[in-house]
Amino acid sequence: MDQKNATWECTCKDDRYPRRLRPYGDMPKKLYVRGSLPEDHLPSAAIVGARNCSRYGEKQAYLFARELADCGVQIISGLARGIDRSAHKGALDAGGKTFAVLGCGVDICYPVQNRQEYMKIWETGGLLSEFEPGTPPYGRNFPRRNRIISGLADLVLVIEAKERSGSLITAGFATDQGKPVYALPGRVGDLLSEGCNKLIADGAGVAYCVDILLDELKIQRFSKKDFPSNSQIRLASQEEMVYSCLDLQPKNIEEIFQAVPLEMKQIMEILLKLELEGLVEEPVKNYYARAGG
Repeated sequence: MDQKNATWECTCKDDRYPRRLRPYGDMPKKLYVRGSLPEDHLPSAAIVGARNCSRYGEKQAYLFARELADCGVQIISGLARGIDRSAHKGALDAGGKTFAVLGCGVDICYPVQNRQEYMKIWETGGLLSEFEPGTPPYGRNFPRRNRIISGLADLVLVIEAKERSGSLITAGFATDQGKPVYALPGRVGDLLSEGCNKLIADGAGVAYCVDILLDELKIQRFSKKDFPSNSQIRLASQEEMVYSCLDLQPKNIEEIFQAVPLEMKQIMEILLKLELEGLVEEPVKNYYARAGG
């Protein structure tokens, strides 16, 4: 069977079953997989957080994932909206490996808005689930799958979480499994920071830079130039349209929308990607310019 193009099964008796899951008695006896499973000999980190995250949280999830993946770390997450999606995108843009643990069958993309990431993860990393193909994304499935996310990781990073959050369930599983937990600190009184700040108060590591996580994983950062100058950036046609519309003088998002034949949601996603790549700046909210202006 061509494992890259079909759903395949892996039981706990199979040599391919992830070594990281074997010590725990509550792990599934069978996994359904599209693509591949994380490699046992490579370091891995889980990045999880709020679905309804802030723009700041999105950026941090993307940047942490991209830098970790750039150093050879496999990124584990759950393909949910918000933080999960940004973490997967960061790893993919770095050309790294990322794996999504689903709360439904691996033949179902949920949410449907993440179809592009779903397909890229299938092609370059892997989608896995303990639920049989065809299983809908029932709400009860998601807390359950979190033990697999933490189990596959050498550490867990939480980026933005409310006081009652599924991400804290993942952190709890990680603690029970003896895995280190890190959290992105946030402002006091910010609802999306309450969960992270509480984790830190309870003893989680403070994720103030990626080097903290690399030290935990005993990885020495590669000696290389900054990301944009180290790679030849080739913009896709839609990205080129948006980028070409900008100059060094900031433009309002409405001006960009009038000049570019794309939906507003597409434009916002492209602007965020270009901003994360260091090509675009947002000096004032909803005003964008080419970097260096």
